[in-house]
Amino acid sequence: MWKGATHFLTQWFKNVCTEISLHVLVYNLKRMMSIWGTEGLAIKLREQCN
Repeated sequence: MWKGATHFLTQWFKNVCTEISLHVLVYNLKRMMSIWGTEGLAIKLREQCN
């Protein structure tokens, strides 16, 4: 509901699973950005990729 949506845009189970996964990913990215900031998050992601 923080995004303003109270229902899923898709109907089939596979699509709903993808949609909720995207919502969870965005939620977690927003939390990490509030903790580390955008620069800190970029640094952490670069460390993970190397």
